[in-house]
Amino acid sequence: MLIRILAFLLEIFFFLLIGAALLRAWMNWLRVNMSAQPGSFVMAVTNWLVKPLRRVLPKALAQSRVDWASVLAAALLALGYALLWGLLFGVVLGATSWAAALGPTAFVSLLVFALKMLTRVALQTLFILVLGYVIMSWIQPGSPAYGLLARLTEPLLAPLRRVIPTVGGLDLSALVLLLVLQIGLMVLV
Repeated sequence: MLIRILAFLLEIFFFLLIGAALLRAWMNWLRVNMSAQPGSFVMAVTNWLVKPLRRVLPKALAQSRVDWASVLAAALLALGYALLWGLLFGVVLGATSWAAALGPTAFVSLLVFALKMLTRVALQTLFILVLGYVIMSWIQPGSPAYGLLARLTEPLLAPLRRVIPTVGGLDLSALVLLLVLQIGLMVLV
Protein backbone atom coordinates (compact mmCIF):
# COMPACT_ATOMS: atom_id res chain seq x y z
CA MET A 1 0.00 0.00 0.00
CA LEU A 2 2.80 2.41 0.93
CA ILE A 3 4.58 1.62 -2.35
CA ARG A 4 1.46 2.48 -4.35
CA ILE A 5 1.07 5.78 -2.49
CA LEU A 6 4.73 6.66 -3.09
CA ALA A 7 4.42 5.75 -6.79
CA PHE A 8 1.28 7.89 -7.06
CA LEU A 9 2.89 10.92 -5.41
CA LEU A 10 6.04 10.59 -7.53
CA GLU A 11 3.96 10.38 -10.70
CA ILE A 12 1.82 13.41 -9.77
CA PHE A 13 4.91 15.48 -8.92
CA PHE A 14 6.62 14.71 -12.23
CA PHE A 15 3.35 15.00 -14.17
CA LEU A 16 2.96 18.58 -12.94
CA LEU A 17 6.57 19.48 -13.75
CA ILE A 18 6.54 17.89 -17.20
CA GLY A 19 3.09 19.33 -17.96
CA ALA A 20 4.24 22.80 -16.92
CA ALA A 21 7.32 22.57 -19.17
CA LEU A 22 5.22 21.40 -22.13
CA LEU A 23 2.59 24.08 -21.51
CA ARG A 24 5.35 26.68 -21.34
CA ALA A 25 6.69 25.52 -24.71
CA TRP A 26 3.18 25.51 -26.22
CA MET A 27 2.35 28.98 -24.86
CA ASN A 28 5.65 30.36 -26.17
CA TRP A 29 4.99 28.77 -29.57
CA LEU A 30 1.61 30.53 -29.71
CA ARG A 31 3.12 33.77 -28.34
CA VAL A 32 0.71 33.86 -25.39
CA ASN A 33 1.40 36.52 -22.76
CA MET A 34 3.31 34.75 -19.99
CA SER A 35 2.74 37.46 -17.37
CA ALA A 36 -0.87 36.34 -16.73
CA GLN A 37 -2.01 32.95 -15.45
CA PRO A 38 -1.15 30.20 -16.20
CA GLY A 39 2.00 31.68 -17.74
CA SER A 40 3.41 33.04 -14.51
CA PHE A 41 2.74 29.69 -12.79
CA VAL A 42 4.48 27.58 -15.45
CA MET A 43 7.41 29.97 -15.49
CA ALA A 44 7.73 29.85 -11.70
CA VAL A 45 7.59 26.05 -11.70
CA THR A 46 10.01 25.53 -14.59
CA ASN A 47 12.48 28.45 -14.46
CA TRP A 48 14.93 26.46 -12.32
CA LEU A 49 15.51 24.10 -15.26
CA VAL A 50 14.59 26.09 -18.37
CA LYS A 51 16.81 29.12 -17.71
CA PRO A 52 20.06 27.11 -17.36
CA LEU A 53 19.13 25.07 -20.45
CA ARG A 54 18.66 28.28 -22.46
CA ARG A 55 22.21 29.30 -21.56
CA VAL A 56 23.76 26.02 -22.75
CA LEU A 57 21.69 25.53 -25.92
CA PRO A 58 23.26 26.68 -29.19
CA LYS A 59 22.18 30.22 -30.04
CA ALA A 60 20.18 29.10 -33.10
CA LEU A 61 18.08 26.75 -30.94
CA ALA A 62 17.77 29.16 -28.01
CA GLN A 63 16.40 31.89 -30.28
CA SER A 64 14.20 29.80 -32.57
CA ARG A 65 10.41 30.00 -32.54
CA VAL A 66 10.23 26.65 -30.74
CA ASP A 67 11.07 26.96 -27.06
CA TRP A 68 13.63 24.13 -27.17
CA ALA A 69 14.72 24.77 -23.60
CA SER A 70 11.21 23.99 -22.33
CA VAL A 71 10.89 20.94 -24.60
CA LEU A 72 14.29 19.69 -23.45
CA ALA A 73 13.31 20.38 -19.83
CA ALA A 74 10.18 18.23 -20.27
CA ALA A 75 12.23 15.44 -21.83
CA LEU A 76 14.85 15.59 -19.06
CA LEU A 77 12.14 15.56 -16.40
CA ALA A 78 10.55 12.50 -18.02
CA LEU A 79 13.94 10.80 -18.11
CA GLY A 80 14.52 11.76 -14.47
CA TYR A 81 11.13 10.30 -13.56
CA ALA A 82 11.94 7.05 -15.35
CA LEU A 83 15.34 6.80 -13.69
CA LEU A 84 14.01 7.61 -10.22
CA TRP A 85 11.09 5.20 -10.66
CA GLY A 86 13.46 2.47 -11.76
CA LEU A 87 15.86 3.09 -8.89
CA LEU A 88 13.19 3.30 -6.21
CA PHE A 89 10.86 0.58 -7.33
CA GLY A 90 13.46 -1.70 -8.87
CA VAL A 91 15.06 -2.01 -5.44
CA VAL A 92 11.73 -2.21 -3.60
CA LEU A 93 10.34 -4.81 -5.98
CA GLY A 94 13.31 -7.12 -5.61
CA ALA A 95 15.94 -6.22 -8.18
CA THR A 96 19.28 -7.08 -6.61
CA SER A 97 21.32 -4.31 -8.19
CA TRP A 98 19.57 -1.92 -10.52
CA ALA A 99 22.84 -0.17 -11.33
CA ALA A 100 24.45 -3.50 -12.27
CA ALA A 101 21.49 -4.36 -14.48
CA LEU A 102 21.84 -1.04 -16.29
CA GLY A 103 22.96 -2.51 -19.57
CA PRO A 104 21.85 -1.67 -23.09
CA THR A 105 18.46 -3.34 -22.58
CA ALA A 106 17.78 -1.47 -19.36
CA PHE A 107 18.87 1.79 -21.01
CA VAL A 108 16.43 1.28 -23.89
CA SER A 109 13.68 0.37 -21.41
CA LEU A 110 14.43 3.55 -19.48
CA LEU A 111 14.18 5.67 -22.64
CA VAL A 112 10.91 3.99 -23.68
CA PHE A 113 9.46 4.51 -20.19
CA ALA A 114 10.45 8.19 -20.30
CA LEU A 115 9.04 8.66 -23.81
CA LYS A 116 5.75 7.04 -22.76
CA MET A 117 5.54 9.34 -19.75
CA LEU A 118 6.28 12.41 -21.88
CA THR A 119 3.68 11.40 -24.47
CA ARG A 120 1.08 10.58 -21.82
CA VAL A 121 1.56 13.92 -20.09
CA ALA A 122 1.27 15.76 -23.43
CA LEU A 123 -1.94 13.93 -24.35
CA GLN A 124 -3.49 14.37 -20.90
CA THR A 125 -2.55 18.04 -20.78
CA LEU A 126 -4.16 18.61 -24.18
CA PHE A 127 -7.22 16.68 -23.01
CA ILE A 128 -7.53 18.94 -19.96
CA LEU A 129 -7.12 22.09 -22.08
CA VAL A 130 -9.77 21.00 -24.60
CA LEU A 131 -12.17 19.87 -21.88
CA GLY A 132 -11.68 23.19 -20.09
CA TYR A 133 -12.34 25.03 -23.35
CA VAL A 134 -15.58 23.08 -23.90
CA ILE A 135 -16.82 23.67 -20.35
CA MET A 136 -15.95 27.37 -20.46
CA SER A 137 -17.74 27.72 -23.82
CA TRP A 138 -20.92 26.53 -22.09
CA ILE A 139 -20.74 28.45 -18.83
CA GLN A 140 -18.74 31.63 -19.49
CA PRO A 141 -17.82 32.16 -23.16
CA GLY A 142 -16.89 35.81 -22.71
CA SER A 143 -14.39 35.34 -19.90
CA PRO A 144 -10.62 35.84 -20.17
CA ALA A 145 -10.11 32.17 -19.24
CA TYR A 146 -12.23 31.13 -22.21
CA GLY A 147 -10.21 33.40 -24.49
CA LEU A 148 -6.95 31.86 -23.29
CA LEU A 149 -8.24 28.30 -23.65
CA ALA A 150 -9.59 29.11 -27.11
CA ARG A 151 -6.18 30.44 -28.13
CA LEU A 152 -4.39 27.37 -26.72
CA THR A 153 -6.74 24.87 -28.40
CA GLU A 154 -7.46 26.63 -31.70
CA PRO A 155 -4.39 25.26 -33.56
CA LEU A 156 -5.66 21.74 -32.79
CA LEU A 157 -9.35 22.39 -33.45
CA ALA A 158 -9.07 24.47 -36.65
CA PRO A 159 -8.02 21.55 -38.91
CA LEU A 160 -10.86 19.43 -37.50
CA ARG A 161 -13.39 22.22 -38.08
CA ARG A 162 -12.50 22.22 -41.79
CA VAL A 163 -13.41 18.52 -42.01
CA ILE A 164 -16.20 18.04 -39.46
CA PRO A 165 -19.43 19.91 -40.22
CA THR A 166 -21.44 21.57 -37.49
CA VAL A 167 -24.58 19.65 -36.57
CA GLY A 168 -27.58 21.77 -35.63
CA GLY A 169 -25.29 24.72 -35.00
CA LEU A 170 -23.12 22.65 -32.64
CA ASP A 171 -19.37 22.46 -33.28
CA LEU A 172 -18.32 18.83 -32.76
CA SER A 173 -14.59 19.36 -33.41
CA ALA A 174 -13.75 19.50 -29.68
CA LEU A 175 -15.64 16.27 -29.05
CA VAL A 176 -13.76 14.55 -31.87
CA LEU A 177 -10.43 15.85 -30.56
CA LEU A 178 -11.26 14.61 -27.06
CA LEU A 179 -12.05 11.17 -28.52
CA VAL A 180 -8.79 11.12 -30.50
CA LEU A 181 -6.76 12.13 -27.45
CA GLN A 182 -8.48 9.48 -25.34
CA ILE A 183 -7.78 6.82 -28.00
CA GLY A 184 -4.16 7.96 -28.06
CA LEU A 185 -3.97 7.45 -24.30
CA MET A 186 -5.56 4.00 -24.63
CA VAL A 187 -3.04 3.00 -27.32
CA LEU A 188 -0.18 4.29 -25.20
CA VAL A 189 -0.99 1.97 -22.30
